Amino acid sequence: MKAFFLFALALPMLAAEPDWTVVEPYALSLLQRYIQIPSINPPADTRAAAEFMKREFEAVGISVKTYQAGTGNQMNLVARLPGKSKAKKPLLLLNHFDVVPVDRAAWKGVDPFGGAVKDGFIWGRGTLDMKGIGVMHMIAMITMKKMGLVPDREIVMLATCDEETGGDLGVRWMLANHGADLEAEYVLDEGGLGTRDVFRQGKLVYGISVAEKQPLWIRLRATGTAAHGSQPNADNANMILLAAVAKAMALPEGAKPNAVVEAMRTASGGAFAEGKFTAAIQRNTMTLTTLRSGVGDPPKINVIPSAAEATIDCRLLPGVNADEFISDIKARMNDPRITLEVTNTPPGDPGTSNFETGLFRALKQVILKYHPDAEVTPMLVPYSTDSTKFRTKGLPAYGFTPLVLPANILATMHSDSERIPLDQFYTGVRMMFDVLRSEF
Repeated sequence: MKAFFLFALALPMLAAEPDWTVVEPYALSLLQRYIQIPSINPPADTRAAAEFMKREFEAVGISVKTYQAGTGNQMNLVARLPGKSKAKKPLLLLNHFDVVPVDRAAWKGVDPFGGAVKDGFIWGRGTLDMKGIGVMHMIAMITMKKMGLVPDREIVMLATCDEETGGDLGVRWMLANHGADLEAEYVLDEGGLGTRDVFRQGKLVYGISVAEKQPLWIRLRATGTAAHGSQPNADNANMILLAAVAKAMALPEGAKPNAVVEAMRTASGGAFAEGKFTAAIQRNTMTLTTLRSGVGDPPKINVIPSAAEATIDCRLLPGVNADEFISDIKARMNDPRITLEVTNTPPGDPGTSNFETGLFRALKQVILKYHPDAEVTPMLVPYSTDSTKFRTKGLPAYGFTPLVLPANILATMHSDSERIPLDQFYTGVRMMFDVLRSEF
């Protein structure tokens, strides 16, 4: 009798575990079909992606609503899974439909919109950024609904159309026009991840991002005197611009270490591995991204132009004032022949999300369940996400990418070989499900 009683007690726990032999192939099929929708931004035509997602949710009875944000096919989507507690505000799962453009000729042996499984990886634009995570969000909600599991609090998923161009028709538009639909206590977005070589060689460090650098984009324009290329002159706009760029990018060292970065350093054993990721999170950075000059199309080699332009992608640590940063650049250049235009400015310093919360602890618990050797740490990421729009409103927002990736695979984001390991995708699906059924 006692053995039967113990067996009966175990039944609900056994019933609460999904049949992963069914869920995982379905998750892969969803991701492949999602990748095959080329939701490139620009123009952020996400109607087909939104309709695809809407069909999958409605097929299991999950409430879903789409929102047309622009004059074209810029669509956002909100899906809702009711929770037990009416006293707790929802968890908002945040992902985006749009992906960056591709150079098809540079993709060797795979179609960037094919979703092929090859060499143990799922290939395609958006696998990392961020259709893979979007599918993990979807599968977790759909699986809970199919199993009749009610989460501790309501789960709301927001998928947006233009994260890759700043969110004017995505998160910003939704907050301005449908803010009541996005009421939440926490936001869970892309960002942190696990890795054995980015932070410290051979040590599994698993980051949950609580902060990110502020994007500040500027355009420098130099004016000079047009002339014949056979006769060099001191008023050459190209030379003026090159000198100004060099001065602009001669950044001083940061005044003090960032607290989140120092926590990451401690988790990494006291020192970071060398690499572009770890270098970028420790200081303000400036990257020269475009140069434009010349007369004619194609530009004539023997003509000195009267104007030249450069764009620079600046990323500022939390706590850095953007206006002061720009003033310092102008002071370093100190040239009346140079104009500086700000083309994208941070929406205010979003600061750092509190990482002493129930959700952060739940994320850490799930990570350690699947990766007991991991050192879990709050994390600062060098790129920007839509989480900033919520952090500036005071909501704790966390970046959680449930994948363990080596540096060379992480570097494929936005590249011509973007991909994720199939086994890690399956583990990520399970981890996201466990997060959603956690109590926090």
